[in-house]
Parts: sequence; C-alpha cells; structure tokens
Amino acid sequence: MPELWFVIIAVLWAGFVLLEGFDFGVGSLLPWLARDEMDRRVVLRTIGPVWDGNEVWLLVAGGATFAAFPEWYATVFSGFYVPLALLLLGLILRAVCLEYRQKVDSDAERAWLDRGVVVGSWLPSVLLGVALANWVRGVAMDENYDMTDSLFDLLSPYALLGGLATTLLFFFHGTVFVALRTTDEVRERALAFARRLGPAFVVVAVLWLGWSLSLRGSGLATALALVAAGGAIVGVLGVRAGREGWAFLGTATTAALLPPFVFACTWPYVLPGRGTHGLTITAAASSPYTLKVMTVVALAVTPVVIGYQAWTYWVFRARLTRPPVEASDVVPAQAAGR
Repeated sequence: MPELWFVIIAVLWAGFVLLEGFDFGVGSLLPWLARDEMDRRVVLRTIGPVWDGNEVWLLVAGGATFAAFPEWYATVFSGFYVPLALLLLGLILRAVCLEYRQKVDSDAERAWLDRGVVVGSWLPSVLLGVALANWVRGVAMDENYDMTDSLFDLLSPYALLGGLATTLLFFFHGTVFVALRTTDEVRERALAFARRLGPAFVVVAVLWLGWSLSLRGSGLATALALVAAGGAIVGVLGVRAGREGWAFLGTATTAALLPPFVFACTWPYVLPGRGTHGLTITAAASSPYTLKVMTVVALAVTPVVIGYQAWTYWVFRARLTRPPVEASDVVPAQAAGR
C-alpha cells in the first residue's frame, strides 16, 4: 500500500507540472508574447478559465503527502522551508495580480500587476526545479530524518541546472500553449518565440536528465528519461513545422514525465540521503488503515475532479482572436469557470 501511494503522489505531481507548467510559462513570458494591451488580454485569457483549477493538483499532492507519508512531509517542509515559502509567495502574488488586473483602469497600475504576474510565474518555475533536483541528489539528514543542509547547500550547480531546466520547459510549454489557443499575430509571435527557445530547452533538458541518471539512475528512470527527451524533440520539430498541436503533445509528455522520472530515481526512498541516512517509503508511511481509507476516498473523488477539469477545457477549447476581446472579457478564473 505505501508503494501504491508513492505512485499516486507521483501522478499528482505529474498533473501539476503538466497543467500548471504552461500557466507558469504564459505568465513568465507575458511581456514578450504581447505587444500591447489587447495582446496581453488575449494571452492572459488563454489561461483565465483554468489557472486556479490547475493549482488544485499541488494542493492535493501536498495533502496526500501529509496523510500518506507524514515523516516525508515533515522532513521536506522543514528542510525546504525557505524555497517552499518563496514558491507559495510567488503563487499568491500571481493569483492576486491576475484577479485584480481587470479591476484597475490605470495603465501604470496594470503594468505593475503584469510585473507581479511575471515574477509570480517565474519564481515557482525555478524553485520547483531546484527542489526536484535536490530530491534526486539527496539531502543531508541525521538519524531522526531532520535535514541538516543549509539553504546554500541546496543551491548546487546540479540543482541550479534543474531550476533552469524546469524554467525553460515551462517557457516552451507556455509558448506552445499560447500558439495552440490563439490565432493571427499572437499565434505567430508565440511560434516564433518557441522556435528560438526550443534548441536551448532541449540541450538543457538532456544535460539535466543525463546528470540525474549519473547520480541515481535506474532502468525505469532511464526509460522515462528517453521518452521525456523524445517529447522535447517532438515539441521542437512540431513548432518548426507550425504544428502546434503536435508540439504541445511533445511538451506535455515531457512535463508529465518529469515527476515520475524524479520518483523513479529516488525509489525506494521518498527522500534519499547524502551519506548514511535516507528516508525510505516504508519508514515514512502512515498506518495501513490510514492508507486503505485514503484509497477508498481517492477512488471516489478523483474521477469527479478529472471529469470536471476535462469538461472545463472542453468548454473553453475555442481559439482566441484579438477583435472580439473587450476589457470585460478578461475575468477572474472563478467567474470564468462558472
């Protein structure tokens, strides 16, 4: 049962990186994908109905970790306190700026809110990659599973490369998503930006995947890395051919496989140690009864959540164009989802 929940949490993280990844990319590149206010409204409207629903995957992953692996939760959230606090700060900043942007009339105020969207999208992109890289690399822990690494210990060259890899992944994923959801000038601008970004993304992704396998590889991790790298290449080729649908399929594959790759590297640990101590799946798990109850609840609730999100994406599947977009069209995510 602990192994099952280890896999389930990996899937939850995969959903978050897949769906929230393009949100982060769109927000981070807003000044480059939009030339004027109308463009900015179109670009933000691509994620308007879905961005806060995509964050649910992070909340569920955190809750599932707390319930299924309390020792893992305690170690990670105490040892990674500063990076996770900054990540949450970025998510809050982005949410506030997206919600209030359409409520202001001043161009200067909108410009500050746009900066908040950029910073609030970019900061989690970097920190998430740094955190995942440290999970693969392992952390220093004592016999009580308390992390002894300092903040600077977490910022190794390998971890910083992981932060760069996730940032470029989300940038590329986001530009392809904008191209998939828009027409005319905005689509062409997104495709042009993606064509310039693609080669750097593939190179950094392959370097980080290869470095990760050299640190803590396995047969399953190697297979996932090859498929993820293939997805990145498909994304680049799709963009060059002007086939954003195929390109998005490629970037989505890479994004969705990133957390399972990390979890495959750490198996049978939930958090490997650099040294003698590492936190195993069995040692971190809750009681069998708790895991059984969680499994029943997950089987009942998960199809409803997935069905609702799929319905939301279906309803808002139409491409966006510049002419029909008015100031009132860029609505808060909660209102757009009704």
